[in-house]
Amino acid sequence: QLQASGGGLVQAGGSLRLSCAASGTIFSFNPMGWYRQAPGKQRELVAVTSSGGTNYGDSVKGRFTISRDNAKNTVSLQMNSLNPEDTAVYYCYLFFLRAYWGQETQVTVSS
Repeated sequence: QLQASGGGLVQAGGSLRLSCAASGTIFSFNPMGWYRQAPGKQRELVAVTSSGGTNYGDSVKGRFTISRDNAKNTVSLQMNSLNPEDTAVYYCYLFFLRAYWGQETQVTVSS
């Protein structure tokens, strides 16, 4: 089970932080991170990390930073220089034999 927190409303240029905690036993090689889905668009990669490396979506590179605490089974996403195009529902993601998704976390960036 994934429990996400954070999100909310922020002005363009501002910052937000998302956090997600996984219950049970997971391993550092299990990919964990965030996807997002804007209205009328497909779900897209934001950032995912594992012991094998970290991937960022092209639109967030240089602005967002993902971090992970394997001892606590948590992953966080620091989002800086937010712009209205970052407005979306964000989903925490974990792959452990299959994909797991956290609850919807709304991020709204006003211009």
